[in-house]
Amino acid sequence: MVTAIAVDPSVSLEIGRASNQHGAAIEEIQGLIKVYKDGHVERPQVVPCVGPTLPPEFGVTTKDVVVDKFTNVWARFYVPKSNRKLPLVVYFHGGGFCVGSAAWSCYHEFLGKLAAKAGCLIVSVNYRLAPENRLPAAYEDGVKCVMWLKQEALKGSSEWWSKRCDLCNVFLAGDSAGANIAHNVATRLGSENPYPLILKGTILIQPFFGGETRTDSERNTVQSPGSALSLPASDTYWRLALPCGANRDHPWCNPLGKGSSKMAETRVLPTLMCISEMDILRDRNLEFCIDLGKAGKKVEHVLYKGVGHAFQVLSKSQISQIRTNEMIIRVKTFIYN
Repeated sequence: MVTAIAVDPSVSLEIGRASNQHGAAIEEIQGLIKVYKDGHVERPQVVPCVGPTLPPEFGVTTKDVVVDKFTNVWARFYVPKSNRKLPLVVYFHGGGFCVGSAAWSCYHEFLGKLAAKAGCLIVSVNYRLAPENRLPAAYEDGVKCVMWLKQEALKGSSEWWSKRCDLCNVFLAGDSAGANIAHNVATRLGSENPYPLILKGTILIQPFFGGETRTDSERNTVQSPGSALSLPASDTYWRLALPCGANRDHPWCNPLGKGSSKMAETRVLPTLMCISEMDILRDRNLEFCIDLGKAGKKVEHVLYKGVGHAFQVLSKSQISQIRTNEMIIRVKTFIYN
């Protein structure tokens, strides 16, 4: 999720014309997404999309690859230079399931840095967005990407990446909505063994969960200072992403709700949870960790103080840069232990 950025006047003019053409807007997050009565969706380009190149000093080779031409799902690979095989991280970007791209410059820079400093090969998935493709479309795309990686590794047609990674150390990761996707992809795979890929854990950065009953961190602040997610925006994202008629206690939104599977009966991989102190999702993330622990699941969490939601991709402040480097070190420790 991102804060609103000023839109070029010519873009505003086009949006105004769209309003006349498509009727009234029925849902909107200022500067990010506008949904019209006839189903038309506008997404101003608030973050530039960039090609798969990084400065030479990163020491990371990047490439975009089509995963499914029928759904137009693709992935961006980040392959660091190394004399040994590296863990594989399948990453899902954030954006409330409704906005964002694996090509967004902020994700491209962050994942290039993560691949280089944490010493891992990353596959960043560009999944389908809501409301055109409501959940579970993003989960299905995540599972499809994992199974595609499996098939590619088995047939050896992608030696440029499969020969450079340790297929026995594969992790599902993401931030915000992407962390929600990583968790749900892991549970959907269940006991299915995507051999030769062996899933070892999930890395959940500020996972986007919700619920009808407000938590203290949601109730006490409409917009957390320094954070990229407000409560009204969160509610709008869920209305656009969940199946029509579902509320925020749907299991995909509230994994601890009454309609959710009991955590003890759910296959959950060892989990690293990265939580931001100034995030409205803080309490939900902490409750999720506590519930996993009570269910006997292996979980560890880190609370990053003084920063808000999505600080690692959207904030250039000194404190955010410090916390981002701390996060990368913690992720590296998790995937190598």
